[in-house]
Amino acid sequence: MHPPPRKLLFPATFFILLFSRPCSPARPFPDRLSAVELQNDVRNDTWRDFSKYLDAGMGSRVTGMSELKRYFNRFGYLPSSGSDSWTDDFDGEFKSAVITYQKRLGLSVTGRLDSDTMSTMMSPRCGVSDDPPPGVDIHTTRHYGYFYGRPRWNRSAPLILTYTFSRDDMIDYLSMSDVRAAFEQAFSHWAAVIPVSFKEVYDSKGADIHIGFYSGNHGDGEAFDGVLGVLAHAFSPENGRFHLDAAETWAVDFKREKSKVAVDLESVATHEIGHVLGLAHSSVKEAVMYPSLSPRTKKVDLRIDDVEGSQALYGKNPNFKLDNFLQSENSSGNSIGASPASLSLLTLAFIFVLVHLLNA
Repeated sequence: MHPPPRKLLFPATFFILLFSRPCSPARPFPDRLSAVELQNDVRNDTWRDFSKYLDAGMGSRVTGMSELKRYFNRFGYLPSSGSDSWTDDFDGEFKSAVITYQKRLGLSVTGRLDSDTMSTMMSPRCGVSDDPPPGVDIHTTRHYGYFYGRPRWNRSAPLILTYTFSRDDMIDYLSMSDVRAAFEQAFSHWAAVIPVSFKEVYDSKGADIHIGFYSGNHGDGEAFDGVLGVLAHAFSPENGRFHLDAAETWAVDFKREKSKVAVDLESVATHEIGHVLGLAHSSVKEAVMYPSLSPRTKKVDLRIDDVEGSQALYGKNPNFKLDNFLQSENSSGNSIGASPASLSLLTLAFIFVLVHLLNA
């Protein structure tokens, strides 16, 4: 067998050297502890002190852990109890609550307050409980959830839900046109997959869904808690109340809004509309119905879990094509791992070899 021409040896060697490099990022990802530190950096005033419980486990006793138990109670992982009866001990009941939390939010089940668990707990999130109040069950299929009894908007077809904005409960630093545009987009994500359409009306009494921004205790028994912490909450069908925390820095464009604690309005609106339709929280981190959302993050594209959950309640939009959706979802997922730098390097390598061969 004849040896390869010498002119081809260099490009071949170049490719071997190029792709034999370790497939690791130029700068290492932050370790998991720094994820907890990041939550402090963006001033999560509500839950930032939770970082002191990092790595606590069965038998630990840390001053103030009773506050952590209140968090677990608020979101449905510990039964209601008088404030005096919550201790600072990491006992068996609390370990069970931690394990349930980890399972329900798709975390590694360690039974300890590891860094992933603490980072998730300290993330801003939806105020709707991950578990229903006593006497009300959640039916979980795969990862999405909805209430038994299948609460949904029972109207004759075509199903049109109307919504209105509370004129006295808006924020003044975003124009109404910007707020409207964000909500129109949010509603459109759901309308694309289920046979439900949404229409804004100006009759506050006759609307199905009532949207407003509120501060602190605003009369529904679910008080907001200031910057970050709980971002918003909405009630299941056919209540229609949709409340956002006025203390947040709401954004429709992160290029215009530079705050480190800015929260994307369309992302939160898309999530809360899921509750308005009757969906509970999902354990799929990529799903819109996952309960937490980091500042300066946009998360508006429904995942298959969101789609299947909503279609279990309302059926399928006749124009929805599952194959196209899955193809789009896969393309979106694949694009996450392809860095511009690595693509540019591949392009340069290809051009280099092509030119070399043409000149051979």
